Amino acid sequence: MDQLSAMRVFTRVVETGNFSKAAHSLKMPKTTVTTAVQALEAHLATKLLNRTTRKVVVTTDGALYYERAARILSELDELDGSLSSSQAQPSGKVRVALSGAFADRIIMPALCDFHTRYPKIQLEFDIGDRIVDYVAENIDCALRAGTPTDQSLVARKVADLELRTYASPIYLERMGFPRHPRDLENGHFGVGYMKAYEGRVFPLQFRKEDEEVEVRLDYVISVNEFRSYMAAAVAGIGVAQAIAFTVRDYVDRGELVEILPDWPRDPVPLYIVYPQTRHLSNKVRVFVDWLAKKLNEANQCEAQLKSAAPKAEA
Repeated sequence: MDQLSAMRVFTRVVETGNFSKAAHSLKMPKTTVTTAVQALEAHLATKLLNRTTRKVVVTTDGALYYERAARILSELDELDGSLSSSQAQPSGKVRVALSGAFADRIIMPALCDFHTRYPKIQLEFDIGDRIVDYVAENIDCALRAGTPTDQSLVARKVADLELRTYASPIYLERMGFPRHPRDLENGHFGVGYMKAYEGRVFPLQFRKEDEEVEVRLDYVISVNEFRSYMAAAVAGIGVAQAIAFTVRDYVDRGELVEILPDWPRDPVPLYIVYPQTRHLSNKVRVFVDWLAKKLNEANQCEAQLKSAAPKAEA
């Protein structure tokens, strides 16, 4: 028996909750996973898992063994990474969960730069704003706006995002330019945006010096995906708030106009998150560092464009 391999299989079964998911994430037959766990139990002369038809339950001995095994495997991966990083380029697949806004506006235009720096890394993107099972889906890290509340995740803040308010020329011709956020309450509509894992439409928020205003608009449509959110705003369905650099192309083409420019929303923190049980390998670390740099560059560029541009007039 390859004990190290069996330990990796066992920890993945515990983390995913069943043999089928573990086999899928490890890209090996379910029978191989089952055999590895059985061999490990025979070697240790103790039962690590109680099987049912739908899931596995860790025994007391299994929980103790998992805790030590996960720590050993993490330290081993870290040791391998620290040695290999000084001798060779990081390599392998990195699976990242993120929204289409960041994929389209930040990553894709700069992807050739990343590939030139790290030609042996393959990036796999899970695009959307949904709840992901990091372990079962083998997600290495995710890019998430807002302060994380899941205590099982390690979070690294990479940027503060500036949100502004926009509407299409068609909409503004029909409804007029608001002068104050409260003007939006007089017959205006919003494009509703909701996160899949929260299930509620976010209100529009504004700040000017010490004054804060929150507006909940009626909406014709609500979505949980950036491209559809922007398409609805461009079509004139309602007012939308978005991260400034993600809508720069729409503004430059005249498809969206910033409104209430003196009333920005408080910056939203952006985090890279990953499971505590998953070691941040060298290949993931270089991607995170590269992405953080690109996000900061985009923020700085938008700030420079903003300071140089004239304010929109009604």
